[in-house]
Amino acid sequence: MGSVSAVEVPRKSLRTPTAVAHAAFVPTGIATVLLGPVLPALSARWSLSDAQAGEFFFAEFLASTLGVILSGMLVPRLGYKSVIVLGLLFMAGGVGTLPMGSRLLGMAAVAGYGVGLGLTIPACNLLVAELNPGKRAAAVSLLNFSWTVGAVACPFLFTPFQRRGMISPFFYVLAAFVLLIALLIARVSFPPPGKSEAASSQPTKPLLAMLQTPVALVLAVLFFVYVGTENAMGGWLASYAKRLNGTGGTIWVTVPSFFYAGLLANRALAPVFLRRVSEIWLARISMGIALLGLVTLLSATSMAVIIISAAVIGLGLATIYPITIALLSSSFGPGANRVGSVMFMMASFGAACMPWMVGVTSTHMQSLKVGLAIPLAGCLLMLGLYFRDWRGGVANAVSE
Repeated sequence: MGSVSAVEVPRKSLRTPTAVAHAAFVPTGIATVLLGPVLPALSARWSLSDAQAGEFFFAEFLASTLGVILSGMLVPRLGYKSVIVLGLLFMAGGVGTLPMGSRLLGMAAVAGYGVGLGLTIPACNLLVAELNPGKRAAAVSLLNFSWTVGAVACPFLFTPFQRRGMISPFFYVLAAFVLLIALLIARVSFPPPGKSEAASSQPTKPLLAMLQTPVALVLAVLFFVYVGTENAMGGWLASYAKRLNGTGGTIWVTVPSFFYAGLLANRALAPVFLRRVSEIWLARISMGIALLGLVTLLSATSMAVIIISAAVIGLGLATIYPITIALLSSSFGPGANRVGSVMFMMASFGAACMPWMVGVTSTHMQSLKVGLAIPLAGCLLMLGLYFRDWRGGVANAVSE
């Protein structure tokens, strides 16, 4: 009897909403960063300039803005599971059609899986934050650890296909994997949204009133700038490394993985750090580390320095997004779902605009290094915002 129960408990734990949110976030991480490692190959296939390549980032994350809007509308009506599964289906369709035709079809495919990202990412983040009211930052950080597993794996998964000139099969295999995850999640039971004990005990305010609070305005800027900065770095690191790589080979393809490995490592350690320092101070320290890495990257002259800098930037940025989501959830309680739809929309705007701005600046200035000064400025802005006085705003955003 003891051996039977020992087997059944872990099986049950793997079918919880939190566990399947982690499962969904692995392919979501792969899809989010997909353009970074594959963009040089797509640019060569379609003869794209940096400005034209940047349009793919713009299409992906502008479409994800639509997905975020739909997610905010559909979660209260359909529940978390339906929205997450729908998002994964959009991802599978977009990824599977990306290599099938012209630049315009590729743009449409990227937009398709962008909608899927917009549906899935906020639903998973808010689900996990809602289910873990006593440890939101740690729980969301671990969720984004799973996202980063996919992000780290993406360039390494793509490299063997790229070496053999088998780019299209890579997309088909990835689409099949995403579809499999969607089918598995469809078999799991989820709780209805907005029914946690902590949430139900807090008052609710009109959406417009919540958005007019100072903390909401600061969070909107943080969501825009952080996600834009992360996507600009992940999207352009491979191209930057390729241009500075004078030895040939394909090591430049894996440079984004070192960035995401930094994210992975620090998101795994974040729950430990949060036992010793406050969320705000951890964010301040982390932004300082990210700035150090960016300055080093922009002055790098060797591949080794680029790789180390990419990892340091990832280490610095790792805790910012989970902490920002935790602040959103703790500030607005049962209203976090509605406010979150606006915040994740701002995140999608940032993800659309900042990588595109890097490409446009690079083309006009004939220097990708100059273009990457944009995420550097973004880090400076975030550091300044996290040095504001958060004590009153976070505690009183709902009650004010």
